[in-house]
Amino acid sequence: MRIVAGIYGSRRLEAPQGMDTRPTQDKIREALFSSLGGFFDGGRVLDLYAGSGAIGFEALSRGMEEAVFCDVSAAAIAVIRRNAEALKEERIRILKMKARKAIALLGKERKKFDLVYLDPPYKKQENEAILTALLEEGLLNPGAEVAVESLKEESFPEEIGALRRKKESSYGITKISYYRMAQE
Repeated sequence: MRIVAGIYGSRRLEAPQGMDTRPTQDKIREALFSSLGGFFDGGRVLDLYAGSGAIGFEALSRGMEEAVFCDVSAAAIAVIRRNAEALKEERIRILKMKARKAIALLGKERKKFDLVYLDPPYKKQENEAILTALLEEGLLNPGAEVAVESLKEESFPEEIGALRRKKESSYGITKISYYRMAQE
């Protein structure tokens, strides 16, 4: 697994061992970031269910200023730390906790994000509830992008509160649903 583009382009990332984590393939990450405009001029990314942290590190490589990684797995958290050390990347925060707990904590801290990526284990998805929680906690800046990775058979509403689905793309068994937060 490697970072596709930006300041860390072509750098390799470690992935957690075993079957508990399913890293997003390089080609899907490349398509994801192309759909999001390719590069960023600052901002903050929230990588929920982070696994290796590939999405957050890719976003930092492409211009985001800060990444918050969240995962419940101690093995995944250790890999994220090793990947950050290998990249000498300090603009990160790592939360070892469930997604809902992290969302509540970040809400209390009044954090705002410009990009959120949800990639929970396919059999444990509660994406609509997580999207609702992001809104309820006020974590999304106006115009923020939220991308949800799921099985291609999954379906989500066109609108969830102020989030509007703008596109869906399928890659084999995987689907990415793209939402944008309404501008105020």
